[in-house]
Amino acid sequence: MAIAGKETPRERYRAQLRAEIKERAWEQIAAAGAPGLSLNAIAKQMGMSGPALYRYFASRDELITELIRDAYRSLADTIRTAAASGSDLAGLGRALRAWALDDPQRYFLIYGTPVPGYHAPDDITAIASEIMGALLDAAQLPAAPAAAGAQDTSLESHLAEHRQWAGDHPAPPAALRRALHFWTRLHGVLSLELAGHFTGMGFDPAELYDHELHHLAP
Repeated sequence: MAIAGKETPRERYRAQLRAEIKERAWEQIAAAGAPGLSLNAIAKQMGMSGPALYRYFASRDELITELIRDAYRSLADTIRTAAASGSDLAGLGRALRAWALDDPQRYFLIYGTPVPGYHAPDDITAIASEIMGALLDAAQLPAAPAAAGAQDTSLESHLAEHRQWAGDHPAPPAALRRALHFWTRLHGVLSLELAGHFTGMGFDPAELYDHELHHLAP
């Protein structure tokens, strides 16, 4: 039996194999997207049999879940660290872009086209809620006069009645609106940039992103 707090050689070996399997999975996703992920192909690359690999991940969906969990955890930690350092809503936006640019495939796995037939478990939804919670906290901070005056009371009224996406966060309707605009518009710019849709248009996507931040979080 392993001593509490210490891994046995078998446990270390298992952790190393799981980490290598995930690395191979990311390589496959980069080449063919998440729908093309194949455990048998990974097993062949690693010189293992299919059944042997299934001792580490019982199914493709289990492996995808682990990758998605890692991606969400990484982003949640990035946003939490930025918030703890005193970043305002604009600072969180810059942290989001830096995280996305660091590994576009990781970004697309959680914010790109859903994997057909895949359903994420509840714990992943909880991690995603941490990210939104940090944005809602920042969205409640006093805005500059220009932002404070640019209100959409009809949307705020709607969000006041349809706030399931915010969980149990007590943010008022104005903060809900601000966070939702922030989240959707920045992801729109990021998704287009990372997919290469700005290539050849002759402008710097960073300037467009900063312009959005200026209007969303002045």
